[in-house]
Amino acid sequence: MRRPVGGVAGAVVALVTVWALVVLAGCTGTGEETGTGPGASGSSGSARQTGAPGSSGAPGPSGSAASAPPGTFGAPPRIPSAPGLPGEAHSLGLARDGSGFALLAECVSDPATPETGFCRQHVAVRDTGAKEWVLRKSPLPRTTGTDGISAHLLALGPGRALIEDGGVEPPGARNWFTRDGGRTWRAVDRRTVGTTPEIPVGAVLTTECASPPGGHPDACERERLVVVSPRDGRRRALARVPLLGAHPLPAGQPEPDGSWWVSGTDPLSGRAAVAVSRDGGRSWSVGRLPSPPATGHGWYTSVAVGPDAVYAAEMGELTGGEPVKNPMRALHRSLDGGRTWQRMWTTGPTAQPRTLLGLPVPGPGGRVEIGGERAGYRSMDGGRTFVPLDEGGHHTRRTPLGLLRESSSCRYELTRDGVRWSEFGLACENRAP
Repeated sequence: MRRPVGGVAGAVVALVTVWALVVLAGCTGTGEETGTGPGASGSSGSARQTGAPGSSGAPGPSGSAASAPPGTFGAPPRIPSAPGLPGEAHSLGLARDGSGFALLAECVSDPATPETGFCRQHVAVRDTGAKEWVLRKSPLPRTTGTDGISAHLLALGPGRALIEDGGVEPPGARNWFTRDGGRTWRAVDRRTVGTTPEIPVGAVLTTECASPPGGHPDACERERLVVVSPRDGRRRALARVPLLGAHPLPAGQPEPDGSWWVSGTDPLSGRAAVAVSRDGGRSWSVGRLPSPPATGHGWYTSVAVGPDAVYAAEMGELTGGEPVKNPMRALHRSLDGGRTWQRMWTTGPTAQPRTLLGLPVPGPGGRVEIGGERAGYRSMDGGRTFVPLDEGGHHTRRTPLGLLRESSSCRYELTRDGVRWSEFGLACENRAP
């Protein structure tokens, strides 16, 4: 199973076999009838909607934005900057009310004797409604220069967060959970306990290895979806999941309309497919994408819901042209909330974009942006054609506040409508411009 290379994304993939819904995916066409050159369009696919008894996972009748709360795609929120924070910020997590957490690493090293180096770790917190970020004690230990920084933070709602200490191996592995804005932390067992029928508000959807149990992701034969609870920071298996092969990839956060998305493969054809839940993970509907002709299986699909369309970027090795990191095979669009899909862009050997860092950024009226490895690109016709942007590539991910774009320095940008962005900086004083 291939993973994203570069950027700050670190998604893992999963599958639950127990309580799985039997989902059949259909398609109105083979997806093979369209052109194979860059920008080829016309392919379409459709999904058969299924779900738990007595429930429906079908999208709303008016498309992706029909059920979004008013103001969901409005002006971007304003987050205060904190350039004087020590070290370098990483693993930023935000809550819907604008509060947030950021891990900081302040490292001292000597290139001649790296074993003598060390890193102090801090937590920066912005409380609900606060005008500034403050430092609070980190539960993480000081690390040596050769160990590096491997901790990761998950924001679980206002004042709640989980730190996963990736530098500690079982059986002594521990996570750290706070419910009071980082004033106190308590150790949490990282093992999954029990099941949950739904994904609670503030939770994060992620994965773990189901076979072999506890296996390393790169050697995992089958994975399952798990929910990180905002109540106690514990992991619980999601009771009902879509059938998307052995390695589906969940989006960690819901989209603005409240939908949850998981990508994987159609078990019948092996082609790329996506599933959506509109009832907090209680039921799912699966649709197969009209993928371009290609040899070998794809990696995963990145989904982003915009004001008037849903975009799905299919990732995987490209045929022909210069090899690239994070290759994007195709870009698909749905105008009915994921019920049917049209392939808008087929990646060729030369025409750009050929890569994607994180998520596509959808806007109104057919606008969509792609952050590539070396540059960004914008389309005003739903992804049929692209023009290069002045700024370089940026990694983009979903947060409860909107889409967060992260550059290689200390700068962050937020958007809700894909057009307007608000910028803030963390730990910038010791960073090169």
